[in-house]
Amino acid sequence: MNEKHGHMHHSKSSRDILSAMEVLEAVGLEIEDIFLDAGCGDGYISIAASNLVGDQGKIYALDVYPESIETVKKEIKDKKLDNTDAILADISKNITLDSDSIDIVLMANVLHGFVADGEVEDVMKNIVKVLKPDGVFAVVEFRKLEGSRGPPFNVRISPEEVSIILKDNGFEITDKHEIGEYHYIVKGVKKK
Repeated sequence: MNEKHGHMHHSKSSRDILSAMEVLEAVGLEIEDIFLDAGCGDGYISIAASNLVGDQGKIYALDVYPESIETVKKEIKDKKLDNTDAILADISKNITLDSDSIDIVLMANVLHGFVADGEVEDVMKNIVKVLKPDGVFAVVEFRKLEGSRGPPFNVRISPEEVSIILKDNGFEITDKHEIGEYHYIVKGVKKK
């Protein structure tokens, strides 16, 4: 386990409490889109996304944990998903994708960790770099409620905090609502 990110519960999947299809519908994923799952964990959202974008689309599943990426690579191979790549990467350091190449970036249950570690500025620079002009950045986080599933209350971030982070980095907020039983989503569009 990466000690720098030790507060994160990377071994726990949200698959049983957060519907991949509900998330992908909320972010507006369509056929032929190029999609980045930033901090993909076990990749269950990336795998669902691969079916939606079709053969002309592309999915990039990035995570800092080798075990997570190996899990995703195995599922990609088992399901013969030619449009999906799993990449070991620390998105606070660098995203090894072309500038202005991604239609939609999703960060599900990850941003709070970068806030807690003081890495938001670097992460946001990397997200902005890879997103196309008018690209969508969607953040899904656990609601800031005591005693519910997810990360400790003290590291949770509110939809308002996420909105400020996005606005401060050149995004126009286009949507903000609860999703599933435990989560919310905030969507922003990259201003040109």
